[in-house]
This record gives sequence, C-alpha cells and structure tokens, in this order.
Amino acid sequence: MIPAIILSAGMIASTPFASAKGNWDNYNVGKIIFHDKSPETKGSQIYHNIITEPETYITRQAHDVLATLYFSPKDSIVPVNSLHYTLEDVDGISAKSGGNGNIAVFYSTRHIENSFVNNDTAKVLFETRGVLLHELTHAFQLEPQGIGNYGNSRVVWAFIEGMADAVRVANGGFVPADRPRGGHYTQGYRHAGFFFNWLRENKDKDFLRKFNRSTLEVVPWSFDGGIKYALGPDAEIETLWNEYQIAMGDKAE
Repeated sequence: MIPAIILSAGMIASTPFASAKGNWDNYNVGKIIFHDKSPETKGSQIYHNIITEPETYITRQAHDVLATLYFSPKDSIVPVNSLHYTLEDVDGISAKSGGNGNIAVFYSTRHIENSFVNNDTAKVLFETRGVLLHELTHAFQLEPQGIGNYGNSRVVWAFIEGMADAVRVANGGFVPADRPRGGHYTQGYRHAGFFFNWLRENKDKDFLRKFNRSTLEVVPWSFDGGIKYALGPDAEIETLWNEYQIAMGDKAE
C-alpha cells in the first residue's frame, strides 16, 4: 500500500476496504512481470525512488481492486495468468491491453515527470497509485453482455471506464476536487465513478460488488437493469443520478 510518508493536503492514504483485504492476501493475481523500458528517463528514476519493489506493490494494489469488485475469492473472477507492467517514454498516461488472461499495462515516464511538480514525492506517488488502481480494475472487472463491446457500445464503454474510476475513488485514489460537476454518468470516467461510489457510500456498501456482478446476471445488460439488480426493483438510475446531483450541490432541488 502507500508507504509511510506525509501526503499533501486533501489526499487520502487509507483504503476503506482494509477490513476485507485479509480475504485476498493469498489470492493469486497472476504472474507480475515488471519491465522498465526507459531507465534513462527522469520519470523512471522518480518511479524507482518511490516504489522499490514494483511486483510486490502491484500485487498489493491488485488485492485492493479485487476486494472492491468482489465479495470473496470464491466469486466468478476474471482470470489473469500474467500481467506485464512496463514503464515507457511515451505520450499519454497509462493503458491496459491484452486479454484471455494475459494483460499488459504501460505507464508513461513522461506523465510521472509531469506529476512530479515542485519535487512533490507524495503527489507523484498518489497519482501513480490512482492510475494503477484504474488499470488493474480493467484487468479484473466483469463486462456487460448482450449489448456489444467496448469499441462499439457507449453503454459498455461508460460502465467499464466508470467502474475503473469508481474503484479508484473508493480506495482513496482521487481527491474531492477531482469530482466533476454536472454532466452525466454516461460520460464514464470520473462522472460515473464518483456517482457509483456515492451509491456505495449512501445506498449499499456492497454496491460496486453487486453492480460488477450484475453483468453476469442481467443479459442483455443496461444501466437501469444493473441498478435494479444491485439496489432493488424500485431503483431508477436517472432518479438516483438526480438525487446525487442535488446532494452534491450541482443542482437545486
């Protein structure tokens, strides 16, 4: 987890899933293969200064992700045989690729350098963990069925990216100021992520686990069907979104 250093104001170091974490300590997350492709870069040097044992660090974050998405190791979990994690001197931030149990994730050393503002080690560590939580969610999350795929369905895309950011929010990977105002949950990412986590905090502490599971039980999947599976037959996603917007002060009652 995050090493014992002082975090900048507003940052959250603890994970609300710590009590459930013990169930996952011995879960095999697959073989972690770490490869630094750009050791000559400043970003690489920063990374190794804050994370001295990458394989162990990645495994710990994977256990946090699993504890957020699933009730126990006995659940129907997406199998991951290997996870090839690389540092690369490229534009962008990070991305997950691969499938069928063999996953690859790259993390940009340029982004690490950009995060290292005013030599703020805590900030770059906070960002590195948050990005990793998001990408590991993509490795282990379940996906909607019967409505297309990530590339051709806006609903699938919004669910997948929204859940990845929801897991990041739930594990303290964003600061409150990162929450976007207004918009709509179908925009995915933080718009959906902060909303989904609000449902976890205010409607059902197991919401993210149930919502993830709904993709196996609700076919063809839909946002409203997934919400009803997680929160009951009377739940309506647009009604809940409106309640969330009012609760967060984004709109008047």
